[in-house]
Order: sequence, then structure tokens, then C-alpha cells
Amino acid sequence: MAAARRVIIGWRQGTEDYNPFMKQSKDDRSSILPEAIRRLGPATRASLQGLSHAWRHEAAFRHEAIILLCGIAIALLLAVPWTVRALLIASLVLVLAVELLNSAIEAVVDLVSPGHHELAGRAKDLGSAAVLVALVLAGGTWLAVLGWLFLG
Repeated sequence: MAAARRVIIGWRQGTEDYNPFMKQSKDDRSSILPEAIRRLGPATRASLQGLSHAWRHEAAFRHEAIILLCGIAIALLLAVPWTVRALLIASLVLVLAVELLNSAIEAVVDLVSPGHHELAGRAKDLGSAAVLVALVLAGGTWLAVLGWLFLG
């Protein structure tokens, strides 16, 4: 449990009393903001590298990103409230996020299990199933809104 807590809140290995988000400054006040700002650059850089890698090496990610861009354009053109537009766009962003997680799962599985293994295949299938669930959710959301708009 302690190991999970260190990972969740960012504690360093072997120093139970260290929490980088609650560093004490010279005048004994919390310095959460400077630490967060210091981490912002490296975290953003890593995220952009992940997106770049996904765009270059994952065809499904490229397809879903293009669908997202088209979906944003269509949602902005529809005569619906902004909350409905946000729902349509969010459903497509969710698909992209789940696709990124699926790609990460596949990369880790390929790293630790280069040969064929039943559990490796199951992990990949479960990641793929998660993408399918997100796609069904997005498709259902779009069908419901478009049906309400044009048929209702």
C-alpha cells in the first residue's frame, strides 16, 4: 500500500517523508505552485512526444484524429446548444484517449512478451475491446444527437 501511495502522489522511492508537492520553503510555507510549474515543461514535452509517436506509428490513431477534426467541424456547424456540441466532441476525444492507452498497453506487452503468450494476447484484446466500447459510445452519442436534431 505504501508503494502505491508513493506512486500516486509522487513520492520518491526510499524516502517516505518526501512529498515533492509539499516542499517547505525557507519561510515554512508550502511551495506547491513553483514545483508544479517546474514539472510542467517536462510533462508537456513527454506528452507531445507521445502524441507525435502515436501519429507517426499508429494508423488507428491517425484515423481517429482525423475523425475528431471532422467531428469538431460538424459539431460547430450544427444548430445545437453548446453543451450538446461539447458532448459530441468529448465522445470523440474519449476515443482518442482510449486509443492512446491501447497503444501503450500493446507497446508494453510487446516489450515484456516478444513471443506469443496467451496472457499477452488477452491484454491486447482487452485494450482493443476498450477502444471498441469507446467507439460504440461515440457512435451512439452522435446517432442520438443527430436523431434528436433531424427526426425529433
